[in-house]
Amino acid sequence: KSSLISLLERYYDPTSGCIKFDGTDLSKLSLKSYRRHLGLVQQEPILYQGTIRENIALGLEGDDDATDDRIIDACRQANIYDFVSSLPDGLATQCGSRGTLLSGGQRQRIAIARALIRQPRLLLLDEATSALDTESERVVQAALDKAKEGRTTIAIAHRLSTVKDADQIFVLVEGMIAEQGTHEELIKKKGMYYEMCLGQALDKAV
Repeated sequence: KSSLISLLERYYDPTSGCIKFDGTDLSKLSLKSYRRHLGLVQQEPILYQGTIRENIALGLEGDDDATDDRIIDACRQANIYDFVSSLPDGLATQCGSRGTLLSGGQRQRIAIARALIRQPRLLLLDEATSALDTESERVVQAALDKAKEGRTTIAIAHRLSTVKDADQIFVLVEGMIAEQGTHEELIKKKGMYYEMCLGQALDKAV
């Protein structure tokens, strides 16, 4: 499933068929121009030695664009503004090497802010909450739900709680679409998705 993210990011191109963005084959678009429209949040966010401000600003191409207003707006969208504001040094707080001075949920929300500061039209979420504990997942999921507003979001997930409210859910088996529909539609089918929901004790599964 993560291979789909790599294809959408154009880390490589499909060997057959094509992927279209606004009706245009991705292979015919400028890679730099296309990636300006994308935001990516991965399972293990990569933070760098430096401040929260610097790590969020990395989502922009030029430092001149990284105004405090834009960074604060991204923090609000990522549901981390209150936390950052509560810190003695605020945005100037050090993250530590690979973000070790922050919790997993805090690192993930900073990664979301970094993805959102570029105002992407397409937001890609690759197992964005699977490495978090239950409480951190709840907070990060709330941030992701807020981040989805006004853009197309594609989420890869094994935790079904992260996708049950999606407009369309695709169940992939060996690279093929086995089932497709909303949460309610797939539950009624009582197929693979239904069985997975039962296995994860997801609400409304029965």
